Amino acid sequence: MTRPTSRDVAAAAGVSQATVSLVLGGKWRGRVSERTAALVRETATGLGYRPNLAARNLRLGHTRTALLVVPALTNEFFARVYTGAARVAAEHGFGVVLYPSPDGTGPARDPFASARAALDGVIASSMAAQALDALGGDGLPLVMLDSDPAATTAAAHVNLAMADGMRQVTEHLLALGHRRFLHLASAVDSWTFRIRAEALAALLEPHAALRTVRAALTVDAARTAMEAALAAPQDRPTAIVCDDDILAAGACKAARRLGLRVPEDLSVTGFDDLALATAVEPELTTVRLPAERVGEQGMTALLAVLDGAAWTAPDLPVELVTRDSTGPAPA
Repeated sequence: MTRPTSRDVAAAAGVSQATVSLVLGGKWRGRVSERTAALVRETATGLGYRPNLAARNLRLGHTRTALLVVPALTNEFFARVYTGAARVAAEHGFGVVLYPSPDGTGPARDPFASARAALDGVIASSMAAQALDALGGDGLPLVMLDSDPAATTAAAHVNLAMADGMRQVTEHLLALGHRRFLHLASAVDSWTFRIRAEALAALLEPHAALRTVRAALTVDAARTAMEAALAAPQDRPTAIVCDDDILAAGACKAARRLGLRVPEDLSVTGFDDLALATAVEPELTTVRLPAERVGEQGMTALLAVLDGAAWTAPDLPVELVTRDSTGPAPA
């Protein structure tokens, strides 16, 4: 059986197709009688008629669809950002399409023949603004998450208090007596990681020594980098501050392979509070980032922009979660 159309409803109810459109579009008052409106609704229900939303949206020039661009699908953080964005979107009759940038932080290719024709707006998490030129260059509203607030191409920004998270980590480790630090930094060149590095360096000077080692965002890459950095006993750090829980897991593996105990010989901290943080042993001291809240605010910001409203909000707070991977500095 073919799907019933508004023409079928009009024929069955004995009214014009224009009358059906007015009633089902909620614009009948003052134009159609209560009795006729009720008849049209009953007839539509009886026939199982459902409006063609795609055709209606095409006529109106809106798709009620947002694109969420992320650097990767393998990181739990971005899955939680999507969960938050999709929840708010559903409450407003929107859908969210999740799209990984094929080249890390960019450039992101347009996933459609024309993003402008297929989308109402773009939300980008932990990306560089210039990496999104192919998506936002044609005038699509762009909301940036965990990204450089100075990017003028974005209509709104949602950021986390990353520098404050690093402050909490630093104060925790200094209070434990640590004075020799190693920053296991992400090899990804993005604003969010630069902010963490700048905050850590500023907070430690002149209280402690700091060395930086970079690694790709994988456990194996972090383990390899740390095995090399910790191999020589002289000037070995007593605390490793990692940009991510994945890097922290690799650092812990390297310590074990070198016969070092965490936290007795070496304290390790992460960032994100992924499920991995409590899956490793010892469980990680890490900075909890409210990823779902980031997604919720990102979608809320996009809806505000689409309504023509200005949107601003303070950085979302983050929280240090102290677990067993940190302890007093060894003598």
